Amino acid sequence: MPETVFTPSGVRLRKHSARAGDLNWLLLPGGPGIGSESLDELATALNVPGAVWLVDLPGDGSNRAPPGAAGDPFAAWPQVLVEAARALPNVVFAGHSTGGMYLLATPELERHIVGLALLDTAPDAAWHRHFVAMTARHPLPEVEAATAVYERDRRDGNIAAIAVASAEWNFTAQGLAAGRALLARMPYNAAAADWSEDNFDHVYRALWWPATLPVLVLAGSDDRIVWQGGWGEDRFHTANALFRAIPGGGHFPWIENPTAVAAAFGELAAQVRPV
Repeated sequence: MPETVFTPSGVRLRKHSARAGDLNWLLLPGGPGIGSESLDELATALNVPGAVWLVDLPGDGSNRAPPGAAGDPFAAWPQVLVEAARALPNVVFAGHSTGGMYLLATPELERHIVGLALLDTAPDAAWHRHFVAMTARHPLPEVEAATAVYERDRRDGNIAAIAVASAEWNFTAQGLAAGRALLARMPYNAAAADWSEDNFDHVYRALWWPATLPVLVLAGSDDRIVWQGGWGEDRFHTANALFRAIPGGGHFPWIENPTAVAAAFGELAAQVRPV
């Protein structure tokens, strides 16, 4: 299998690592507009059987002009994720933040995967008002200043400044230095962020829940970005679901506590059955 795979519509899968085993772990970033490079430390922390892949939708992150992409690369978002699930056997799809929401907005995935991991994500758009309230309680003047610059000049580089300035929201004090470095090195894509803001973020709700597939719902205990209260409904607490809070973790909990994140993925791997 090549180290990089493109689906017919331009979803990019880049192999990060491989161990013995039949599973393919597909890691989908949040954002949107931030590339799968944001999951590199997660991929490194994992000790799961099979191969780990970093996934970018067409037009997202640094996957700007992939082969096969339509004139409007966002036209098939997020349903184009089905192509990624079909590109490899025995896929466990893991989505971080908005990435997890894209997965839960694509019911057809259930027929093409053997497991699901939802990282610091939510089952509907209610998380957004909680995020706005959090930013009002904990204002960051640097974010306000960077946002004002971006509104005057909507360049990708100016999104990067907003992201770096928001590090205190995304990471705990323990992970702040590493978190700032992570956010500073990311590719950013304003077009992808705008598409999601206009078409998805405020109307999203989960359209499916795994009936039998093993599913992991994981979040940092101190995540201030995506409110986790939506998972309280009984319909999500099925026998096939693992819920794990990562002690000391923020919105990227593998930065503060990679050992606990790896252990949770190990629990999921033990329940997944290749076909």
